[in-house]
Parts: sequence; C-alpha cells; structure tokens
Amino acid sequence: MSARCFLRWRPAISAIVLLLAVFGAQQAYAGLFDDDEARRQVNDLTIKFNERVDTLSKAQIELLNQIQSLRDENAKLRGQAETLQYELESTKKRQQDFYIDLDGRIRKLETASSTEREAQLSGEDVAGSGVAGDPAAETQEYEAALNLFKANKIKESASAFEAFTKAYPDNALTPNAHYWQGNALTASRDCKRAIDVYRVVVAKWPQNPRAADALIGVASCQQELGDAKSARVTLEAVLIKYPDSSAAATARQRLKK
Repeated sequence: MSARCFLRWRPAISAIVLLLAVFGAQQAYAGLFDDDEARRQVNDLTIKFNERVDTLSKAQIELLNQIQSLRDENAKLRGQAETLQYELESTKKRQQDFYIDLDGRIRKLETASSTEREAQLSGEDVAGSGVAGDPAAETQEYEAALNLFKANKIKESASAFEAFTKAYPDNALTPNAHYWQGNALTASRDCKRAIDVYRVVVAKWPQNPRAADALIGVASCQQELGDAKSARVTLEAVLIKYPDSSAAATARQRLKK
C-alpha cells in the first residue's frame, strides 16, 4: 500500500482499532463482573447454609437435652415409685406384726380366762358330748394356723383357721380365728368371703376386741371391690360403735382421704 493510500485510510483504521479495543474491554469487564457476582452468590449461599446448619445443630442439641431431661425425670419417678412400694410393703408388714403381737397379748388374757373357766368346769363334759376339751391342744391348733399366716402360706392358713372355727365354735380364740381367716382371705383377694367371715366376728362377739378390727377389714374389702360408699358407711360405724378403739383411729384417717 502506498503512503498516500495509508494516509487516506488512516482515520478509518484508527476508528476500527479503537472500536475493537473498546469492545474487548467491555467483554473483559463483563467477565470480571460475572465472576464477582458468582462469588457473591456462592458466598451468600454458604452463609445461608451455615446458618441453617447452626439452626439445625441447636435444635438437635435442644432435643437431646429434652430427651435426657425426660430420661432423668422418668428415672426419678421410677425411683419414687419403688420407694413408695417399699414403704407400703413395710407398712403392711409392720401392721401385720402389730396385729400378731396384739393377738398374742389378747390370747394370753383369753387363755387365762379360759383356763379358769375350765377349772370351774372340771369333771364336767364339754357341750354334753361326754368328752372333755383340751385347751392346750386347741391352742396349739390355733398357733399352727397363725404360724402358717406368719410364713405367708395364706391359703393354708385360711383353711386351718376355718377348720379351727368349725371344730371349736365356743373356744375363747374362735373370734381371733375368724378374724385371721378374714385376713387370709383378703390377702388371697377373696374379698366377698372375707367380708362374710369378718361380719361373723361383729355379729357373734360385738364386745370382743377383734370386732372393731373386723369392721376395718370389711371396709378394706369393700374398697377393694370398688364400693367406696359402703366402705365409708362401715368406717363411720367403727367410730359409732367403738370410738375409743385403735380401729377408730384408723377409721378417722381413712375417712379424711
């Protein structure tokens, strides 16, 4: 190309070069802008993701804490239940021991009274049968039945006391035998029969120390059978008939509940 031609096309060539430079710069700027925007979006997504992870982690930790708290509470309640069960069994055992001890004291008094009566009737037949009674043997049978109860042989004890009451209906220990038969039947959850046996004591020997205790037994069985109304009436009867007895104190406590 001649110098004259170059000079003539120089402005056009310069304009073209300038346009190319501007276009290239715009593309480079656009590419740079796209990279920054992508980085910004990635950064935003990372922040949101981390925030969600933190939220989930906190929720998971809180849930684990709640689960542990529930486990601790459950263990605490289980411990309390076991303690109450132990205390209930201990109370029942103490009550049983108390009644057995009381039975022994009453039996000594009744045996002494029976011995005195037997001495007055010495030489006479018992109940016109022509056969003299043996207070010592009868007491041993009663003791055997009571020992079965102490050994927690409940069914055998109930049968032994029943046999005693049938064999010796007029013995001084017979009211006690009926009472303990009722206790054995109650322990066997035969509450209907137990109520009938307890009521024999109240009906035949209303002044006997066991009568008030027998009424408490009736109330316990009525409560066990779901008859709370009758149980309350029976407890009130204890207060009316035997206000100064230890059974009355028990009745008052139960009526407060």
